[in-house]
Amino acid sequence: MTGVKIDGKLIAQSVKNRVKMAVDELKKQEINPCLATVLVGEDPASATYVRNKHKACEEVGIITKDHKLDANTTQTQLNEIVENLNNDNSVHGILVQLPLPSQLDEFTTTSRISPLKDVDGLTPHNVGLLAMKKAALVACTPSGVMEMFEYHNINLEGKNVVLINRSNLVGKPLYHLLLEKNATVITCHSKTKNLIELCQSADIIISAVGNRNKFILTKNMIKEGAIIIDVAISRFQEKLVGDADYEDIIQKASFATPVPGGVGPMTVAMLLKNTITAASLSSQIGR
Repeated sequence: MTGVKIDGKLIAQSVKNRVKMAVDELKKQEINPCLATVLVGEDPASATYVRNKHKACEEVGIITKDHKLDANTTQTQLNEIVENLNNDNSVHGILVQLPLPSQLDEFTTTSRISPLKDVDGLTPHNVGLLAMKKAALVACTPSGVMEMFEYHNINLEGKNVVLINRSNLVGKPLYHLLLEKNATVITCHSKTKNLIELCQSADIIISAVGNRNKFILTKNMIKEGAIIIDVAISRFQEKLVGDADYEDIIQKASFATPVPGGVGPMTVAMLLKNTITAASLSSQIGR
């Protein structure tokens, strides 16, 4: 029996609808939610991501401020931009588009962002709060995955989850979010042994490898009725693909996300939600 497609576009639109309502409420309080983006260099993919984020903001009524910096920007110059945005009371969210050019340090940069404006959920402060179940601003892709579970009323309690990623952007935040829902989580990576056997025993597999030459999640690797969340996206044989062979696994899974059109749209939607959360936080402290 064919499983249910988890439609990221549909769920993302439901989030955007709620965000738009929240924007309207904040504007009644004379708060105009604003997201500032910082793009260093001219990487085409990064430029496209930033444009898409600006477009999404416009759709829901969030103001944007676009900062495009030269590829040779120094760490000192970038730090100054971030500090200026931290001190700008009209800006509620700050997003520094990653990756950065090689002369710049990502940790140094993201660490300088005010935790109250950290809409990517990457500052040490917010990462620590997440581990303590106290975070208001959580990394967008992981929170988007959790939104998908909630939308489909998927109960995570007691479920065995295999998480194939250990990055700061995806794997580590997801680990904590899943634990909060009382799932049993096994984090897998390039050094994990017996990965296929682990996958075959999992109720839920969340995969974010992003390299089809090294890893493909196929039907024989999952058990009947498993839930598959494919976070990866890469270009393979002239097509955008994830880690999973969707048409194959949907014949065996109970739920699965396609690529494209799955987790991707959720990432932008949760950025909008985080910006509204940040704007609300600023209003509560009188800014």
